[in-house]
Amino acid sequence: MENLINEFEGKRVLIVGDVMIDAYIMGKVERISPEAPVPVVNIDQRDMRLGGAANVAINIIALKAIPILCSVIGKDDDGDALVALMQSSKMPIAGIVQSKSRKTTTKTRIIGNKHQLLRMDQEMLSDINDSENDKLIKAFTANIKKCDVVVLEDYNKGVLTEKNIPVLIDIAIKAGKPIAVDPKKKNFLAYKNVTLFKPNLKEIKEGLNSDLNLKKKENLVDLVLELNEKLNNTYTMVTLSEDGVMVTDHSDFNFIPAHLRNISDVSGAGDTVISVASLCLACKVEMGIVAELSNLAGGLVCEESGVVPINIEKLKKESSYLI
Repeated sequence: MENLINEFEGKRVLIVGDVMIDAYIMGKVERISPEAPVPVVNIDQRDMRLGGAANVAINIIALKAIPILCSVIGKDDDGDALVALMQSSKMPIAGIVQSKSRKTTTKTRIIGNKHQLLRMDQEMLSDINDSENDKLIKAFTANIKKCDVVVLEDYNKGVLTEKNIPVLIDIAIKAGKPIAVDPKKKNFLAYKNVTLFKPNLKEIKEGLNSDLNLKKKENLVDLVLELNEKLNNTYTMVTLSEDGVMVTDHSDFNFIPAHLRNISDVSGAGDTVISVASLCLACKVEMGIVAELSNLAGGLVCEESGVVPINIEKLKKESSYLI
């Protein structure tokens, strides 16, 4: 597996989707406000981090590969801050479209005594307009030939739409590029003819409006086959939380158990899984290995507190036990 991970270096991953800022205001709570029954946070630290599809890009960098990020954000203070964060992380910014008609998605968490007390979200959920979409498609088209794999990272914030998803997929297929998708409910059935479709259990239930108990393997198999009839995707990989992952070519179904972990925080694990899976696709390895290594990487980041990228040296060390 270490040889495969070494092959990731220099691979170019074209990522399209919703980017955002994860902001944190951290401090101590020692009293309750006299104005209302709420804690008073005495601020010690403020932090801004890249989130959403940009967290996939952070993971790609951690794996020694090169992300090319295409998205639409606001032409506002948070948008400028997001671009600055990308530049400080050595990411190219040419694929980022800033628009006065959008808000930059920002999730601000108030942390007191190491516990989250409140989250405040600034976002627009409406689809990008025609002008913004044209600029996004242009940026995507300009980079498609130089990439090794495409990732469509959907957080339902309006960048990926029913209108542009088929166009992006068609461009990638004509260029001969594998496509990995991390879906959400809104556009779930728009991702037709992709290489790898990676929902979690909640997403596949919501996307197909199913009330089946997916803890039963036969129910999950039936639902995945129903999904494949609608999408005609080559592979499906369903993340099963504490039960690991299921991967299939829709003929053989392989259930891979999770590795025993001291779980600290599951935030960002899905971003790590799609990052590793996409690089495996770029290296043209078989899907059993894709699932094994992605499953391992997702478990490793769950041992860390907060949203953190994969540690490549830990991944190399632990992947040696997979063979």
